[in-house]
Amino acid sequence: MTEERGTSPALSEADRRDAVSALEERLGLRFADRARALAAVTHKSYVNEHRVEGLADNERLEFLGDAVIDLAVSHRLMERFPGAREGELSKMRAAVVDELGLGEMARALDLGALLRLGRGEELTGGRQKVSLLADAMEAVIAAVFLEAGLAPVLGIVDRFLGDAFARATAGTLDRDFKTQLQELGQSRLRATPRYRVVGEHGPDHLKTFEVETELRGEVLGRGVGRSKKDAEQAAAKLAMEELLRRFAALAPQGEGRLEGGAASLGQTLGPAEPTGRGATPRAPPERPKRLRVRRPAPPAARGRRKAKRAKGAARARPRPRAAAKRAEKPARRKPRKVRPTGR
Repeated sequence: MTEERGTSPALSEADRRDAVSALEERLGLRFADRARALAAVTHKSYVNEHRVEGLADNERLEFLGDAVIDLAVSHRLMERFPGAREGELSKMRAAVVDELGLGEMARALDLGALLRLGRGEELTGGRQKVSLLADAMEAVIAAVFLEAGLAPVLGIVDRFLGDAFARATAGTLDRDFKTQLQELGQSRLRATPRYRVVGEHGPDHLKTFEVETELRGEVLGRGVGRSKKDAEQAAAKLAMEELLRRFAALAPQGEGRLEGGAASLGQTLGPAEPTGRGATPRAPPERPKRLRVRRPAPPAARGRRKAKRAKGAARARPRPRAAAKRAEKPARRKPRKVRPTGR
């Protein structure tokens, strides 16, 4: 296997056969058109770096796979919910076939290890990007549909989206992973999860976010997504799975011991946050006092103030000459008017 300067390593013919063979083994399906199957796992960044080879990327297959996966999921929802209305079915389909769900399907197939990526995508962790995995999964679905029709696509949907259909049947599909984690943390541990962005990767138009969620000071999950919301959902899902795994290990004999397991788990995760009416609210942090600094006035203003104060003092000060003149002059009295009598 040779490697060109500035590009991703070129795959040999044996490596290409291995990628398609691995995909066939994981899907349980044989591809007659192996070139199409190879295109399904080829990203456009790889094609841009190997133009002379005349390769095809997975964008056209992704376009078809988007419609095919919607058709397959709609078919299964129609079977499972014969009395549901169109609006309810559309809402459930949007919740089942989202970027996060397709990304989980790709991870279950370990599709990231089979992708052909350019050097830039390889360096920025493209094999773990939810959006890239979801696009590749749609392309693989399209390749399966073109190879054998809708029946194997329905089998893939049942295999990898069975949990989502079960949650739809239980009526909990519309509750996202953040809501479920918050309910689990508050009911079992009396604590609320917190989310924090720990990394941003890629250019502005293709940025991915890395978010971690913590509960009582311990990081339980870290997720990646094209937006902060998607990354938080991915982190919440991993945190919820970790909590459920710990609860199952602490209470293997049923629900009766789950509360005790939660108490033991609470000791490892730290003290619970105060909740309820009787709880003492946490005091907000004191704000630093702002010092009022009196700025000096400009020279012109200082001159005007000084002149004004001097003028006021001069008015209030008694004038000696005017006082002496008033003392020298005798007080003048007006002559009294005598009214004539009628005599």
